[in-house]
Amino acid sequence: MLKLVSFICVIVLVVQCSSCRAIEQSEKPYIVNTPIESRSITAENPTGEKGKGGMTASNIGVGRKGRALLNLDPGQKITLCDIKGSAVIRRIWVTLPSKKENLLGFVIRGYWDGQKTPSIESPIGYFFGSAHGVTKAYQSAVHSMTDTAGMSIYLQMPFVKSAKFTITNEGTEKNVPFYYQVDYTINEQIPEDAGRLHVLFRRENPTTLGQDFEILPKRTGMGRYMGCVLGINNADNKWWGEGEVKIYLDGDDKFPTICGTGTEDYIGHAWGFHENAAFMYGGMAMRNDRIYTLYRWHLPDPIYWKKDIKVTIQQIGAGGVQGGGYYNKQEDVSAAAFWYEPIPSEALPVMPKYEERMAPGYTN
Repeated sequence: MLKLVSFICVIVLVVQCSSCRAIEQSEKPYIVNTPIESRSITAENPTGEKGKGGMTASNIGVGRKGRALLNLDPGQKITLCDIKGSAVIRRIWVTLPSKKENLLGFVIRGYWDGQKTPSIESPIGYFFGSAHGVTKAYQSAVHSMTDTAGMSIYLQMPFVKSAKFTITNEGTEKNVPFYYQVDYTINEQIPEDAGRLHVLFRRENPTTLGQDFEILPKRTGMGRYMGCVLGINNADNKWWGEGEVKIYLDGDDKFPTICGTGTEDYIGHAWGFHENAAFMYGGMAMRNDRIYTLYRWHLPDPIYWKKDIKVTIQQIGAGGVQGGGYYNKQEDVSAAAFWYEPIPSEALPVMPKYEERMAPGYTN
């Protein structure tokens, strides 16, 4: 019995040490004695193998920017990465010409640990923090972006057996130059039930009057909701930001557990939306006439679920009708929702086709 207890204690100690090592890497960057190794995938090293980068020749010689990019035609698909073993993707950076046809036409799909259906499926713009196919320089805790579509995402993406990402040009633009880099670490100790990143894109153009838009339709199982990139195309150019964000958790039916006080409040603004107010965990990344890009990240204020979740947002205006009170509106609403859940996970809902993503916003 004493030997058995000692054996169990050793196992617990090993697990605790593994957890401590992960914490040390994120909170104590000066820890260098670790089995973890760094790797990176680009067009210059598409497999990420050690010592295999920059082997292609250009007109000025081998290793002199011989294969810095790929060019994609309509319908063409490339493999962004196909990583085997246990690892964590730490950052993905891409750039391509900053045009609506590209930002909404290029689609990124991610597959974890051999699962046949993608856990990530989104227009590339929304995945990297840009709504409506418009880029504007800003930075949050999750994304960074330039006006010219230099785009990064920093959410950690762990997996146990494999990770495969693809990029498909579903648009109409020909010979589109595409640069990319996937930075990751290997020799990671990842629990089998660790959440894998999931991303879902939705658009309703217009929404149904009096019916809440579902940022994240109902998911079952367990997980953690991370937040969203939210696109609003204001149909009548009148105030629209009174809609509450509601998060239904673990059996909630008619009424949610978490209910906000308004759209501008949800992203951390107040008394309207404000320019130059893009903060770490929430804000307005862009406003151009009637279109808005908003975002909210639940990093310091985590939202976990054990059985099921649904996240919705209302379209409600105020003033100008019915004596200045609240009233239901219809808008063109789009969103990319981000969350973690273990696999196997249920398939994502069908994503809107290119023509639906490109369609002009509803107006009235």
